[in-house]
Amino acid sequence: MTTRFPVTNDDLARKILTVAQLNQAVGQILEASFPLVWVTGEISNFTQAASGHWYFTLKDRQAAVRAVMFRSRSQALGFSPRAGDKVDIHARVGLYEPRGDFQLQVEAMRPAGQGNLYEAFVRLKEKLAAQGLFDAQRKRVPPALPRAVGVVTSLQAAALRDVLTALRRRAPHVPVVIYPAPVQGAEAAPRLVQAIEAANARREVDTLLLVRGGGSMEDLWSFNDEALAYAILDSAIPVICGVGHETDFTIADFVADLRAPTPTAAAELAALPRADWLARLARLDQALARAQARRLERAAQRLDRACAQLVSPAQRLAQRRERLAGLTHRLGSAMQRPLARQQGRLALLRTRLLHRGPDPRRAQEQLARAQAAMSRAARRSLGQRALALASLQARLRALDPGQTLARGYAIARDEQGAIVRQAGTLAAGQALHLEFAQGSAQVQVRRTQAGGGR
Repeated sequence: MTTRFPVTNDDLARKILTVAQLNQAVGQILEASFPLVWVTGEISNFTQAASGHWYFTLKDRQAAVRAVMFRSRSQALGFSPRAGDKVDIHARVGLYEPRGDFQLQVEAMRPAGQGNLYEAFVRLKEKLAAQGLFDAQRKRVPPALPRAVGVVTSLQAAALRDVLTALRRRAPHVPVVIYPAPVQGAEAAPRLVQAIEAANARREVDTLLLVRGGGSMEDLWSFNDEALAYAILDSAIPVICGVGHETDFTIADFVADLRAPTPTAAAELAALPRADWLARLARLDQALARAQARRLERAAQRLDRACAQLVSPAQRLAQRRERLAGLTHRLGSAMQRPLARQQGRLALLRTRLLHRGPDPRRAQEQLARAQAAMSRAARRSLGQRALALASLQARLRALDPGQTLARGYAIARDEQGAIVRQAGTLAAGQALHLEFAQGSAQVQVRRTQAGGGR
């Protein structure tokens, strides 16, 4: 069936387009004409780029189409497809414009023929991821030196033989406890939950391996059980999950504390090789021996130095007597030398005292001269102060109003007691009070004359 897309834009039909414009127009038509579609086919030419994007060809017996699945989509897929796998893809139809290649942009992928199971797997995975069961922060690191390792799997499973062989080869000293449970069928998931709970109740192992060999999605479906996921989450013992092959992913892988690509790899992650620990112990033993030897050598050197400092009691007493005699001699000399020095100094001080003793006669002469000088200075000072006092008294008398009145002047005051200084301020008949050097009088103004005349 061929689908045609008629060109309705006449301007576009008449316009000369570049190759890029043509490819862009075709890509827009494809994207607008096709919604998301499910396509089934076989994968070939599968390539995983360094960027994480997947490039492959989806084909059937009659045709093939290029496809790309970007990293953001492939990381959430849960499995890695291989060439020859038959898958169903949910994709957008588009055009890779730089080369003009028709291609599908894959949004989701599932193995062909397992659509319902895969959709159930995706829904459960999204639900548990939203609840935080896959968060890396809650996951624990299994102990490097477990006392014992527990294995949850079927007694008839080939995965059990692989695990026991790997542990016997790598860590034969570690005991293994098997918690049997079927790994396929309707009763497998509840029995696996019971086995994990029994291991936690018995508390006899430090690490728990949940393992199974490869198979189809239906074969591994027991490990996509929600109850099993919560049992792994609630386990107090760290759980290492090794289910299927490297490309197989189950819900148990995402919830477990550590995911191994195969059961054998899970056993290798559970315990480090015995040879590695023996080699490490040998290195530690050698380091301890070297450290102990160095300590003994240092102690021997300290002992030698201490022995060199030891002397016999008689020798020590002789040394002390000799030292005491030397100190006694030094003490006697030390006492005599200061005494002689003090006696010489005393004689010198006596001589200096005789030369520097007081002379009473000279002191009396100096005192008499000082008294005479002080008397002369006092007389001069008193004379100068008497002259100054007379000058001040004369100036004070000159300023005395009584002296002015004694020369014939009088002070005129009006009825309010204010001094009259100008005749022009008086009126005929006004009463005045006159003060003289001796006494006062009440007068009355008969007439006034303005001006400077008397």
